[in-house]
Amino acid sequence: MEFTKRDLPKKSENLSDWYNKIILMAELADYGPAKGTMIYRPYGFAIWELIQKEMDKLIKERGVDNAYFPLFIPESLLKKEQAHVEGFSPELAIVTIGGGEELAEKLVVRPTSETIMYDAYSRWIHSWRDLPLMINQWNNVVRWEKRTYLFLRTTEFLWQEGHTAHATHKESWEMVLWAMQMYQKVYKELFAMPGYVGKKSESEKFAGADTTLTFESLMPEGKALQSCTSHDLGQNFSKSFDISFLNSEGKSENVWQTSWGLSTRSIGGLIMMHGDDAGLVLPPRLAPVQVIILPIKAEGKILASCEELEKILKNNGIRVKIDSSDNETFGFRINKWELKGVPIRIEIGAKEIEQDMITLVRRDNGEKSNVARQEVEVKVAQFLHLIQDNLYQKAEKFLQVNTQDAENYDEFKKILSNKRGFISAFWCESKDCEKGIKEETKATTRCLPLEAKEQNGKCIYCGKAAKYKWFFGQAY
Repeated sequence: MEFTKRDLPKKSENLSDWYNKIILMAELADYGPAKGTMIYRPYGFAIWELIQKEMDKLIKERGVDNAYFPLFIPESLLKKEQAHVEGFSPELAIVTIGGGEELAEKLVVRPTSETIMYDAYSRWIHSWRDLPLMINQWNNVVRWEKRTYLFLRTTEFLWQEGHTAHATHKESWEMVLWAMQMYQKVYKELFAMPGYVGKKSESEKFAGADTTLTFESLMPEGKALQSCTSHDLGQNFSKSFDISFLNSEGKSENVWQTSWGLSTRSIGGLIMMHGDDAGLVLPPRLAPVQVIILPIKAEGKILASCEELEKILKNNGIRVKIDSSDNETFGFRINKWELKGVPIRIEIGAKEIEQDMITLVRRDNGEKSNVARQEVEVKVAQFLHLIQDNLYQKAEKFLQVNTQDAENYDEFKKILSNKRGFISAFWCESKDCEKGIKEETKATTRCLPLEAKEQNGKCIYCGKAAKYKWFFGQAY
């Protein structure tokens, strides 16, 4: 896409416009022809592939197997779990005609896979020896969203969804916690993104779950992003779908189940969290290109030196590329790769050849260094580690500064009108209070922190007794 820096709005002045333009200009994605859909372009899809690669290792290490279930779900299956179908009804895409004829039974385009998978689980599980059954899918789902936002909220999106069945609730709850801990690890070590882990309220939890755990991130404009979830499904689905087993004593019991997922919405959070006025800023572990080598002039010794360095870095496991485009100026190429968020830029010209060194520039802070040629491999590895760590530390500081306590409703509203962020406040857990707060301030309960301790407090909205401080915030 043709661009100049002038085409990009300032992130601090218009985050929404900046966000949409950076996705198009950095060639992460484009709008699809159907309303609410998007095209994952190679550069954006490469980020998802890196997420998949690392998460898939962790999922398999836990003993969870990958599989694939159908995209089309018979309507009768979806209706087996009432709370589930009621929760998803407004978002369903339904096929009524196939092959030019009206279908005998409507088919729902997969919004999530609980029902299609648990129909099979009821046939596969018979004895305690069949448990635990642990399956993960990497697939696409469709939810008919009214207001869409590239990556953050689209009609169709990509994700992983894990579904496990266990003999006891103790085992299933341990799985719920494991999944959330795995997500925390992924967000910290790959995305360089901190957040809060906690329990969703009854009205905000997943339709059909007993308990939903969430990882809540904070974006630059002070809005919360539900980054992933892990659900304790109890025996709700196993009773609806008759997923039972004979225990070691020969008695029939229903299984205990979990489901957990992380989607391409995570990439939207990544873009917002770290980007700046010059474009994307990608953490090295999720950068499709970790090092871009720019010859100041693509000729003779300079180009040969670049190619030699590229080979050395590739042999050291670095994702590296040379841009020797002769139809673009050197300055244009600098801007282009800054926009794409590549963590390290290496510049090589006649001066660098003569002095047997390279010029290395960090994307996260713009810092320039002259590095001796024989030290390049070591220095690049060091700088990639420093950049990853610096981005996390910066994001963690932002989270801490923008998490505040509100002792009363006036304070609560004042924080929201000034700079938003997460607000820790007592809530009596009444749905009426939750609804009132949302209608008056657009703030919702984000989660009850897992480490929350019982206290003697008063609800900020109604003044009645409240045991816990919950996190509130406006959200996407």
